[in-house]
Amino acid sequence: MGLAGHKILVTGAASGIGLATGRLLRSLGASVVAVDYDESRLAHNWGDDPTGGSTSHCFDLLNTEGIPAFMSDVTSKEGTLSGLVHAAGLSSISPTRLLTPARYRDVFSVNAEAALALLRGFQNRSVCRETGGSVVFISSVIGLVGSAGGSAYAMSKAALSGLAKSAALEYAPRKIRVNCVAPGFVRTAMYEQNSRLWSDAQREQIEAAHPLGLGTPEDVANAAAFLVADAARWITGTVLVCDGGYTAS
Repeated sequence: MGLAGHKILVTGAASGIGLATGRLLRSLGASVVAVDYDESRLAHNWGDDPTGGSTSHCFDLLNTEGIPAFMSDVTSKEGTLSGLVHAAGLSSISPTRLLTPARYRDVFSVNAEAALALLRGFQNRSVCRETGGSVVFISSVIGLVGSAGGSAYAMSKAALSGLAKSAALEYAPRKIRVNCVAPGFVRTAMYEQNSRLWSDAQREQIEAAHPLGLGTPEDVANAAAFLVADAARWITGTVLVCDGGYTAS
């Protein structure tokens, strides 16, 4: 699980699962390229790295066309990557009859289209190290089992599973592995924001659906770190469910 000598780009690194993942990877010895659109949070959490090995970059993943060029620019200055964790994401809770194209397109763009653009950028020989690397998409159990009012979000997360499986086959000759982590409900700022829309009964129902309780960002970070590390060198094209038993009930 040691990541000394690895350089790993993490999106959504200013908060939640992305922040927890970046911090864990750094503690395992990796140099982290932290990416987020929230400049102030990014500076607060990554502006002072005592190890001197990690950097932060403000970038809006809605600019999907600019992602490969952004990655090339970063690596031309900082060196090639051995890993990528796409943890950035937008949530959406709305009945399908109320969904507008503007809303679901943004959700799909950041959650799924950005993943494809990141993958396209990562496979570039000037971005990924010659010996290969590992790509991890943070998906969701909602992309596997569905949820009323979660159609746009489920659509975007389900797309990651198909992308990972196809890309895993395409890039295996390059020794690039592609996998997903599918978390259950995790106590993040996004969860707290969404839970305000629920009644007490709904909140209790969701919590009860996790036999091991709700997760923490660190629980998901552990799964992502495993898939990034060489310990998972024989794993590709899979979805690692990390949900406290949510999909088992």
